[in-house]
Amino acid sequence: MEIRKVFRAGNSLVVALPRDALRELGLEEGAPVAVEVDASKRRLVLRAVEIGEERVGGAGFARLVEDFLDKYERALKELGR
Repeated sequence: MEIRKVFRAGNSLVVALPRDALRELGLEEGAPVAVEVDASKRRLVLRAVEIGEERVGGAGFARLVEDFLDKYERALKELGR
């Protein structure tokens, strides 16, 4: 495990990714990645996205919708009354 710091680049906060990790995943500049938040464990998960998955309707999008519905199910039911 490598420890990296969050730093400012323009108006954004960024983390530089280890070259070896990028090489191992076959990622290069401009490659799409998915960023998932696991707030209960205070964890960000970054994963390579397969070609086409980044568009609406891909598996990643379906997972986001499912997570949203799980998280806000109660509020959505209240709004539906």
